[in-house]
Amino acid sequence: MTFWREKKLSEMSKEEWESLCDGCGRCCLHKLRDDDTGELEFTNVACRLLDVKTALCKDYANRRRKVPDCVQLTPEALAKIDWLPPSCAYRLLQEGKNLPPWHPLRSGRAESVFEAGASVAGRCISERDAGELEHYLTDWPGKMPRRRRA
Repeated sequence: MTFWREKKLSEMSKEEWESLCDGCGRCCLHKLRDDDTGELEFTNVACRLLDVKTALCKDYANRRRKVPDCVQLTPEALAKIDWLPPSCAYRLLQEGKNLPPWHPLRSGRAESVFEAGASVAGRCISERDAGELEHYLTDWPGKMPRRRRA
């Protein structure tokens, strides 16, 4: 069943909503916004709860208690968020687009996210190991993924 094509985001069950997340970890990377221009820049520095080797949250159930500024995505919040990566299922569906072929709901395999180059696994560092975020600016989190080379 392709519930994501048949239901609005606001109509999805909690389980359906959660399954939309492909686990890429891109939304867990720190972003910087220019106070004057509003321009958004991505970094390759991850939240301290993100396992940089697997791109999985180390304590997803308690993340908002441990990281108070962790954003909980909801259909209502999506309308106000402009920093989700272009490959994000929530963003794609909100824009009326389909999930990419590598999304686990379509591929049936969690590994397809890494193979497609969408995952941050092995491409980021923890905020605990980083200094000034300005030294870690990069553009790939804000672009559609390119397949990883073998």
